[in-house]
Amino acid sequence: MSLLAITYAALFYVAAAVLVIGVGLKIRRYAGTPAPLKIPTTPAPTTTGGVALRLTREVVFFESLFKASKWTWLFGWMFHAALVLVLLRHLRYFQQPVWTPVVWVQAFGIYAGFAMVAGLAGLWARRFLVDRVRYISTPSDHLHLALLIAIGVSGLSMRFVAPTDIMAVKAFMLGLMRLNIQPLPSDPLLLLHLALVATLMLVFPISKLLHAPGLFFSPGRNQADTSREVRHLAAWASVYDKQK
Repeated sequence: MSLLAITYAALFYVAAAVLVIGVGLKIRRYAGTPAPLKIPTTPAPTTTGGVALRLTREVVFFESLFKASKWTWLFGWMFHAALVLVLLRHLRYFQQPVWTPVVWVQAFGIYAGFAMVAGLAGLWARRFLVDRVRYISTPSDHLHLALLIAIGVSGLSMRFVAPTDIMAVKAFMLGLMRLNIQPLPSDPLLLLHLALVATLMLVFPISKLLHAPGLFFSPGRNQADTSREVRHLAAWASVYDKQK
């Protein structure tokens, strides 16, 4: 067992722990944050089913972003849709045998990598070219986009420029899941790609990228417009109200 394999195995174990625990703690915090006011963004649904449908449209189609900015919606939706395909394609490294739907998505996942980088490039250009967006952009915004683009470019480079031994990579990943560390190819692009992915996993719980789970806890999106029918009380206010 090489020092390289042990180092990257330790890196991914730590990164996975930080990702799972960090996101879990954030979700717990979101869920426990009181919403003292009834503030759904209107026009809003008046039933629970309507709220579920609204959240589905937001997650799948980015409905509110489409209404706000067509160009931002185009690049944002392109990136997120391509990212889903890329992640599905990468599931083959963690499965033996590989599920049939994952096999089907392999060809689409290759081209999705280009779409993902193109979408990210458009979102990054927006932070330079649109005055009001450039004004509110912080260094972390640029670093997050640079990190994601670097992951995409390094991954595509391993496919079209300097291919690596994907069977050895799969054996390494399956070994991580089984606590049985396997040799890892020492290709520079592969090591860079894996290091960038681990970095993303480490920073995800403390970054703006947490808008992914945060969307489901947004009062403007997850509340039904029933202020006239039902008295709204936050959890802490409900306890106080019962004591009166």
